[in-house]
Amino acid sequence: MNDLSSSIIAAAIEVHRELGPGLLESAYERCLAHELCLRKIEFERQKRLPVHYKGAQLEFGYRLDFLVDGRIVVEAAVDVLLPSIEPRYLVI
Repeated sequence: MNDLSSSIIAAAIEVHRELGPGLLESAYERCLAHELCLRKIEFERQKRLPVHYKGAQLEFGYRLDFLVDGRIVVEAAVDVLLPSIEPRYLVI
């Protein structure tokens, strides 16, 4: 499992190196899918994961960005860091 985790992290780093920051999550997700394919890593994309509640299966549960090898969940996420701006310089 550690080798697989390392391979997934390496794939994500490669995508970030190629694309850089500032794109939408969907772009990174598609590129990561391509990178995982290039590395011959099995995955399911946009895998639905229902929620079970009091005996009922609720279909509106989760949607995983990736389920790798049926055991590792990978969520693509984009953090945007903006410099601090003093209110007097903020133009709306």
